[in-house]
Amino acid sequence: MYLYQISAMAVLLSAAFYLVEPIYTRYIFAAGAAGMAVARLSQHDTSKNLRINRLMRLQKIAPLFIVGASYFMFKPHNQWIPLLLVAAFIELYTSFMISKEEQKDEIKRSR
Repeated sequence: MYLYQISAMAVLLSAAFYLVEPIYTRYIFAAGAAGMAVARLSQHDTSKNLRINRLMRLQKIAPLFIVGASYFMFKPHNQWIPLLLVAAFIELYTSFMISKEEQKDEIKRSR
């Protein structure tokens, strides 16, 4: 869990500072992307809810987009930006939907 959080902060900060110093931030972004991919892909789906499991599998795709974005950071064009936006959208969508489904499960259990 800490690996994912530290890697996500590295990705966020290096994406923000890419405009200032693009040479060094590429490597920080790539290391953060690799850390996010390792942390997310090593997670196991432990829920009995099929929707939550599906969302968690979808959540494992986002770091792969971020790894692709880190590859395109080393290219001369800004092709990494759309990949990073897609990954951010997937992360945002799945995090909200997982918490919503977990709340539904808690309500069902309390009845």
